[in-house]
Amino acid sequence: MARPPTTTALVADVPVDTRHWIGGHRVASAATFTDHSPIDGAPLAEIARGGASEAAAAVGAAAAAFPDWAATPRAERARVLHAVADGVDKRREDLALVETHDNGALLRSHRRGVLPRVAHNFRFFADRLLELEHAEFDTRGHTNRVSWDPAGPCALITPWNAPLMLATWKIAPALAAGNTVVLKPAEWSPLTASLLADIAAGAGLPPGVLNVLQGYGAEAGDALVSHPGVRRISFTGSVATARHVAAAAAAHLTPVSLELGGKSPLLVFADADLDLAADLAVEQYDNAGQVCLAATRLLVQSAVADAFLRRFTERAARLRQGDPREEATDIGPTIHRRQLERIDGFVRRALDAGARAVIGGGPHPGLGGLYYRPTLLTDVAQDAEIVQEEVFGPVLTLQTFDTEDEAVALANGTRFGLAATVATGDRERARRVADRLVAGTVWTNCFFVRDLRAPFGGSRRSGIGREGGTWSFDFYCDLKNTVTAPEGWTDHG
Repeated sequence: MARPPTTTALVADVPVDTRHWIGGHRVASAATFTDHSPIDGAPLAEIARGGASEAAAAVGAAAAAFPDWAATPRAERARVLHAVADGVDKRREDLALVETHDNGALLRSHRRGVLPRVAHNFRFFADRLLELEHAEFDTRGHTNRVSWDPAGPCALITPWNAPLMLATWKIAPALAAGNTVVLKPAEWSPLTASLLADIAAGAGLPPGVLNVLQGYGAEAGDALVSHPGVRRISFTGSVATARHVAAAAAAHLTPVSLELGGKSPLLVFADADLDLAADLAVEQYDNAGQVCLAATRLLVQSAVADAFLRRFTERAARLRQGDPREEATDIGPTIHRRQLERIDGFVRRALDAGARAVIGGGPHPGLGGLYYRPTLLTDVAQDAEIVQEEVFGPVLTLQTFDTEDEAVALANGTRFGLAATVATGDRERARRVADRLVAGTVWTNCFFVRDLRAPFGGSRRSGIGREGGTWSFDFYCDLKNTVTAPEGWTDHG
């Protein structure tokens, strides 16, 4: 007699339920898929593999829960979100361990930076909700009052490179706004989404307000974004997948927010602090280069190119690659065999076309598995594939320029526009260049300084829309303007 499939996986001694979370209940599927750890390739869990029926059930649960949650007073919604944040803080170590095993990012980063940001996402939008208002204004004696009305069930599709942080970046404002949510986490890193469902339930979030639908994009994801009951879709991922999401949304005119890829530049001018610039450049290998914002194109003024390169290679040589669970590790594995092969394909084609690998250039020979060496390629043309397309791995290119105009032209010379970093000692140049760059975020003499009050998103193929601060509420709500006449009243109020 066949044994029933287990519904709980033990990951780093942390039990994780492998079923969907729909309407406040765990729901199994007839089929499952295997989730592997990128650290050593070991299987972690058999995950419920959802499809059209599970997607419909999740949207139905979100729709049923929506009226009551939307009517819940702001202060109560904020209280519940703070309770979710408290739950995240209490389980920070469990979440960090599971996330590291599931997506291969550094355990020290999860403990010190990522998990505190997860809790902060909930706290920030809870507090922002209570501050959300627009000053009334007058039109010929008539009063205008702007309000943010909850839109309805939201479909949130999140990537694998920072699973929980990027999921809560969407979940928190959607819930704060009074919406209900169906989260579809990436199939390569689904585990902490399941833990978050437990935490949210324990914090008092009503059943159906947050639902977690697991499965493949072509099955669960397509069914979710095509559902007519979904009123908002927020997606973070590739341009190719975004086209499918947008096409599905168009059938029902569902508003979408798309945070897509990047091919961001780091511009290093001759007047820059070259030690700082080299530090910023090496920082782009964070998370094995699997960061959408990474400045993968180093653009260096010719006069200081050699001096910059010496500093860069010295710092890169000190990076330690290995097991992400170890405190001393700086770079862990890539997420999946398919991703590693994609990265290596880009590098091999670039080398065949005449590029030179200053460092790296292939998988790590000593570590094997999914560990790809930090790589820097020079002798690349502006129209080369390696310069134009997002690799999403620990691969940087270096090009030189002579003038400010040339630097800006190279920086803007791709189809992307997510972010840019500028290293210069001249304040006027910094402002002048930033104003000319096509990017959703520009950092000057720094990198990855993020404030949730700021708008976040990209231009061109890097996405559609902005989220963060009030911009998140603008997306997750239907904005309403109520105009009231000064006359015609029969009461004395």
